[in-house]
Amino acid sequence: MSEDSGTQRGYRSGFVGIIGRPNVGKSTLLNNLMHRKLAIISEKPQTTRNKIRCILTRDDAQIIFVDTPGLHKPRNALGERLNKAVRETLSEVDVVVFMLDGTQTIGRGDLFIAGELSGLETPVVAVLNKIDRLSPEQVEAQMAVAENLGRFVEVIPLSAKTGENVHALIEKIVELLPEGPKYYPDDMVTDQPVTFIVAELIREKVLQLTREEVPHSVAVVVEEMGRREDGGIVDIQAVIYVERDSQKGIIIGKGGRMLKEIGTRARQEIEPLLGEKVFLQLQVKVEKDWSKRPQLVRRMGY
Repeated sequence: MSEDSGTQRGYRSGFVGIIGRPNVGKSTLLNNLMHRKLAIISEKPQTTRNKIRCILTRDDAQIIFVDTPGLHKPRNALGERLNKAVRETLSEVDVVVFMLDGTQTIGRGDLFIAGELSGLETPVVAVLNKIDRLSPEQVEAQMAVAENLGRFVEVIPLSAKTGENVHALIEKIVELLPEGPKYYPDDMVTDQPVTFIVAELIREKVLQLTREEVPHSVAVVVEEMGRREDGGIVDIQAVIYVERDSQKGIIIGKGGRMLKEIGTRARQEIEPLLGEKVFLQLQVKVEKDWSKRPQLVRRMGY
């Protein structure tokens, strides 16, 4: 991590943790803030597993966003590890963004997170998301409930999907950041290696295309990635890991059709990311009960 020693006086910089229940729209917000796709999105909860750092650099500030897994009641070793990642983030950041889903009743899960935040010295901005799906009266009612959840610097209504009012959140964050250096180069948008984002884009397509029994059991590891000597094409070999033979069958599909569709959709997103043509080779392997075994959870990169 390099600091820009020439950063002007009054320049603000720091780390911002995005937290909320699973599926409130954290990854959608992150992609909107960054004007590009860096975090994967799915209707299924627990889509995000790693802390993803995304860097937004302006003339007056550098904001490093940390997208965390949704805080939830853990059911296995993977769940425990995800919650640990969230708590570590909360202890490291300069500002916390607490996301709420405006289309749902603000309930026990939100109260649990609000309780976790109540002991922090860190400033917390609450965000009421999905206002594009609410009437003005519904927004007002949900805002009143949100304001009573804890001590927040502000509650900001916005739509992560359409971008409505996202600028207000950015301005509030900049206002709350301490003065500091430019931690990353201007052109750097994430600290994750490209192989990580490629693996995540493949996993996103698996989540979007398969039925309920598969998602929690899927991990993707990019085993090889390299440009051909004659240039023009990047070869990627990746393995999709599942926990049971039945899940392997679902992902491969009849005559290999599902796996082909996963590969086609993933390639369509990987190529713009790399700016080059991609030859993507996918394999599916069974690693029995990997999400319950801490050493395998680590091996999968979580």
